[in-house]
Amino acid sequence: MPTAILTGQPVPGSSIESELRSLGFDVHLASGTADTETLLARVPGEERVAVVDARFVGHPHALRLGLTDPRFPLAAIPGAVTAQPAARQALTRAMARENSAGGGTAHGGAPVRTKPGVREVDSLADRITAALDADGAGVHRPELGSLVAAVPADPQARNEARQAVAAVDDEAVRLKSAVKARDGFVTTFFISPYSRYIARWCARRGLTPNQVTTASLITALIAAGCAATGTRGGFVAAGVLLIASFVLDCTDGQLARYSLQYSTLGAWLDATFDRAKEYAYYAGLALGAARGGDDVWALALGAMILQTCRHVVDFSFNEANHDATANTSPTAALSDKLDSVGWTVWLRRMIVLPIGERWAMIAVLTALTTPRITFYALLIGCAFSATYTTAGRVLRSLTRKATRTDRAAKALADLADSGPLAEAAAGALRPAARRLPGFAVPAVALLGGAAVATTAALTGFGGPWPLVAAIVYVLTSALAVARPLKGALDWLVPPFFRAAEYLTVLFLAAKADVNGALPAAFGLVAAVAYHHYDTVYRIRGDAGAPPRWLVRTAGGHEGRTLVICVLAALLTAPQFKLALTVLAVAVALVVLVESIRFWVAAHKVGAPAVHDEGEPA
Repeated sequence: MPTAILTGQPVPGSSIESELRSLGFDVHLASGTADTETLLARVPGEERVAVVDARFVGHPHALRLGLTDPRFPLAAIPGAVTAQPAARQALTRAMARENSAGGGTAHGGAPVRTKPGVREVDSLADRITAALDADGAGVHRPELGSLVAAVPADPQARNEARQAVAAVDDEAVRLKSAVKARDGFVTTFFISPYSRYIARWCARRGLTPNQVTTASLITALIAAGCAATGTRGGFVAAGVLLIASFVLDCTDGQLARYSLQYSTLGAWLDATFDRAKEYAYYAGLALGAARGGDDVWALALGAMILQTCRHVVDFSFNEANHDATANTSPTAALSDKLDSVGWTVWLRRMIVLPIGERWAMIAVLTALTTPRITFYALLIGCAFSATYTTAGRVLRSLTRKATRTDRAAKALADLADSGPLAEAAAGALRPAARRLPGFAVPAVALLGGAAVATTAALTGFGGPWPLVAAIVYVLTSALAVARPLKGALDWLVPPFFRAAEYLTVLFLAAKADVNGALPAAFGLVAAVAYHHYDTVYRIRGDAGAPPRWLVRTAGGHEGRTLVICVLAALLTAPQFKLALTVLAVAVALVVLVESIRFWVAAHKVGAPAVHDEGEPA
């Protein structure tokens, strides 16, 4: 149980002690600075601890934001400071200096004040915060907005503070802040107005975000099963359940924000299950169409490939520019200007077809039309949005003068997923790579990928040409990663690799022209895509890329592409279908077992909590 140490002169009638207990803190009273240091030393090192001024006046949610958010080792609001186990040493040092200084203000720091304009007071919690700031400890200060957090200096100021607290509805602010600050049109206007209340209902019954995330997954899988029946009633039920799954998908994040239940495992489950739900639904639609005599597996696989490549473009661009210096451009300035005009904001968010718009479209078309029409609309919409976003990012990259860091280059190299073949060839090709102009790296990746995918699409099944193209692809892939990916357009390398590998599998399976080949290819691409998504979520969660042994075991993108082309050249069509199935199962087992082991272990050892507030996917 976390511990809160109340310091300063107690105020008759104050509710601070009961409010801290309602937040789960074990409260201890300190008679002075020395007593505070003694009590702090007694708190077990593996527990969160907070130092709070007994004169604090403010909203309970201000205390919750300042003292319970698991994402930040150190956090403070006026009159309160808290430390998680990782930052206990910094807090202890600051406390010791305060005690030895006899309660003076550390390093000349002044207490931090917020509304309602309270006069400066002598607060131990604020002096500790100032000392932590002077040490460069990185104290997080949550945005309180209209919430009040203050340590009044006298009865008049206390009365003013209490009036300010009464003037603002704490619960309304908490409920509003549960909704993601930036979201799509459908989510903002058709889901969040009521899903936030579902989140509050879940919080009051002790449900966790991970439980709601799991419920969303189960609902989507049931929807996929309904779609797989191939009946009109099944399609209608599938559409309704897909919307219900999305409502729960919004609810889990809102529940996490409402109750501050953030975790590394939760962020991974939320992101991973989103992809699993959508792609499982594609498979359900394809199965349902097959029951009606229409084979749309190629469309289903194409939709999954297009959506995955869209995401890789997003991830690669963001990682390339995550910490770049001089990261400005005229294109970015124009985008910011357009975002200042109300109607263009929503239009631009809808154009990119985020998850809310995409799932709403899929659900409605499933219920009213056929799987084939649904996939056609999905492919056209995603292709348009992918072209729009990618073109904009290319323009930004070409017009900005940015210096990319070693961290960004490493992230792009990890996203590239190069295996042992590319690694070995890259060493020999490094001198040649250094002489290439900046634009040549993504161009080489594009040409090599286009060569193998186009050859697989245009030549007959069983011929040698896809194998020859795959060997060329290994060499071009090695050349593309032979030097650090720091060029203006080098973030395009991972998406080009994804498209080359996935499309080669699609075209070879289609050319095999045997029943079951495309579903097997769908399973293989889904397993590989999971590995690539898992790499992204590890990097975004500051957990590092997957271990090299896993990448080598999975073969890397170039190794898998070469193996698929070898199998297509050597095996008959039925044998190729069986080989695809075996590969899909093998890759899925390896990457799933390692991924689950890693994330569960990270959760158990208390990895830093993560919560995604980025753009909707």
